[in-house]
Amino acid sequence: MRRLLFFTGLCFLTLKSVAQQADYNVSLIPKPLLSYAGAVVRTSEQTLQADDQYSYSYHCKKAITVLNKSGADKASLYLYYDKMASIKNVKGTIYDADGKLVGKFNERDMKDFSAADGFSLFLDTRVKYFAPPVSTYPFTVEYDYETRNRQTMYFHEWSPCDFGLSVQNSSYTFIAKPSLKINIKESNIPQKMTTSTTKNGMIVYTWNASNINAYRKEPMSPSADKFMPDVRITSSDFFYDGYEGVFTDWNSLGKWIYDKLLTGRDVVPQETADHIKEITANITDPKEKARKIYEFVQQKTRYVSIQVGIGGYQPFTATDVDQNGYGDCKALVNYTKALLKTVGIDAWYCVVYGERAVKRSMTTDFASMEGNHIILCVPFKNDTTWVECTSRTNPFGFIGDFTDDRVVLACTPEGGKLMHTRRYAPQENLTHRTGQFTISNTGLLSGDMKTTFAGTEFDNRDHLISESYEEQVKDIHDEYNINNLDVQHLNFTKLKSETPVTTETMSLKAVDFATDNNGRVYFLPNLADRHNYVPDDVRNRSRDVYINRGYVDEDEFTYTLPEGYKLDKDLISKNIEKPFGTYKLNMSLTGNKLTLKRRLQLNDGTFNKDEYENLIDFYEAVSHADNYQVVFTKLN
Repeated sequence: MRRLLFFTGLCFLTLKSVAQQADYNVSLIPKPLLSYAGAVVRTSEQTLQADDQYSYSYHCKKAITVLNKSGADKASLYLYYDKMASIKNVKGTIYDADGKLVGKFNERDMKDFSAADGFSLFLDTRVKYFAPPVSTYPFTVEYDYETRNRQTMYFHEWSPCDFGLSVQNSSYTFIAKPSLKINIKESNIPQKMTTSTTKNGMIVYTWNASNINAYRKEPMSPSADKFMPDVRITSSDFFYDGYEGVFTDWNSLGKWIYDKLLTGRDVVPQETADHIKEITANITDPKEKARKIYEFVQQKTRYVSIQVGIGGYQPFTATDVDQNGYGDCKALVNYTKALLKTVGIDAWYCVVYGERAVKRSMTTDFASMEGNHIILCVPFKNDTTWVECTSRTNPFGFIGDFTDDRVVLACTPEGGKLMHTRRYAPQENLTHRTGQFTISNTGLLSGDMKTTFAGTEFDNRDHLISESYEEQVKDIHDEYNINNLDVQHLNFTKLKSETPVTTETMSLKAVDFATDNNGRVYFLPNLADRHNYVPDDVRNRSRDVYINRGYVDEDEFTYTLPEGYKLDKDLISKNIEKPFGTYKLNMSLTGNKLTLKRRLQLNDGTFNKDEYENLIDFYEAVSHADNYQVVFTKLN
C-alpha cells in the first residue's frame, strides 16, 4: 500500500498564510506553552480548495520556534511528490531569538532525492527536504508553500499537535463547491468547526486550535489518535490516477475496490490451475486444500513492494505473479485468492494496518482509503481463517503480531465488510523454558536448556533459524545474558500449525558462573529470563495505561550443587497479582538440588491511569526478584 508513505510527507507541515510582518520574538510565547516543549507552533494555517472531484490545491504557511535541540526535528520540511502531486512556490525565512530576520531560502535550497524505502522494487515518489542550518537556540523558521494534487481519493488531514510541540495558533480550512459531497471525521477537537460561504458560493469549513500545551510522552500510553486533535476529510465522489469512484461508507468503498481494482485480475494460467487441482485432488477437507495451496505460494513466490501510481492500491494480475514469481502484499494476496478460486474456495482481499507496536484498526465510523497492508481472509464455515501471504515461513492460519486483533476491511463481491482479526490471548503467547544444570566446585555451569515459543512469540528465533549453524551459535549470545556462555550444541525445530511452536534446545557451559568470594559462592538462578525494564516515573500522569499485547513467561530451572555447601542467604518467594499482570517466583532447596519456578503474565488492555504507580511497583518487584542472587558457603 502507498497511502501512509505518501501521506506522511505531505502532512508534515501544512497550513496557509499569516500576517506579513509577524513578530516572532521568543519572549512573546505564553509561558505555559514552554512546559515540556522542544518547539512551539507560533502560527499555522492550512488551506485546501477542491473545485471539483478531480483535483485540489493546498497552501501552507507555518512558523515554528525551536526552543532547544530536542525540538530541532520539528523544524524540518519534507515535501513528497509524484505524478499526482506537484510542489509550487516554496519559500521560507529564519529568525533569531529576538525575531530578527537572519536568513531566507527557497525550493532551490532543498535537497531532492528518491523516497526509496529500501525494499520497494518500484517506487515513483520523490521528496524535497530542508532542515534549517541553525545550531543556536532558540530560533524560528517560517515555511510557505503550495502543492497541486491531481487526485481526490484523500486530502491532507489536520493534526496540529505532537509530543514536545506546543501550539500557539493553528487553523485548517477546507473550501469546496456545494456540489462536492464531503465526509468529515473529527477527533479530540478543542473547538467546534465553523462554516461560511464565499461570494461565489463556495462553502468554507474552518477549524481552529490555540494555546495547546505540548503533549509529553508517557510510557505505555494509548496511541496518539486516541487523544490528539485530528480532522480527516474525504470526498464521496473521487478521482485517482484515471479511476473515478463513489463511496459513502465501508460497504461502498469495499465494493469499489473489488469491482475496480480486483475484478478480472484473478485469472491464472491454465497450466497452473491444472497443477493446483492435481496437488489437491486427494484432499477432501477444504481447509487442508487451502493449506496446500498456501504452501505452494510460499515455495513459488517472494515478496517485493510495488508503489507506483494506482499500483500503490491495485495488485499485479495473478498471471503476472505466476510468471514473475514475486509480488507485493496486494499481488500475493490476489494470487493466493485466485488459486483458491480454481478449487472452489472463496477468499477475501482485506485491507489492514500492519504494525506491531500498536494494534491500529480501521476507523469504524468513517470510511476512507486507510491501511498499509493486505492480508487474506478465508471464511470457512464456522472457522474464519486469516492468512499472511508475504511470509515464506508462517504456518497457514498464523498471522502473528503484525496484523492480529484489529478491525480490517474485507472486500467482497457484495461490498466491504469490517471484520476483526484473530486475537492471541496472553496464555497463548507463551515462552516456556526448562533447564537442568550442574555447578562444579570451580563454579563451572554445565547442562541443557529447552525453550518453546508459542503464539506471537513463535517467530522470536526466525532471525537465527535462517542462519548457518556457526552464525546461530555466535548470535545466540545476544539472546542470553550469561557470562562466559559456551554453546556446546544448539538446535531449532518448528511445529507449523495454526497454533505453531518453535523449540530451541541447547547444551551449554559457562565458566565462573558461580563466583567465590572468601568462601561465599554467589550466582543468579534465573539465568535466562531476567526482566530489567521498569517504566519511568511520571508525576501527574494524564493518560490511561495501555498494554499492547499480553504474554506469559514460564521458567523452571534445577541446579545440582557441589557437595559440602550450605545455604547462606534466604531463598525468596513472590506472589503478586494485579489487574495488568501476575508474577510468581519460588525457590526451594532439597538436599543439594536448588529449584527455581517462575511465571510472569502481562495482560493486554487499557487500564486506569491511577494504576500506573502500581505498574511501576510491579515491574520493580519483578526486576528485583529476577536478579536475586543466592549465596552458599562451604561447610567446615
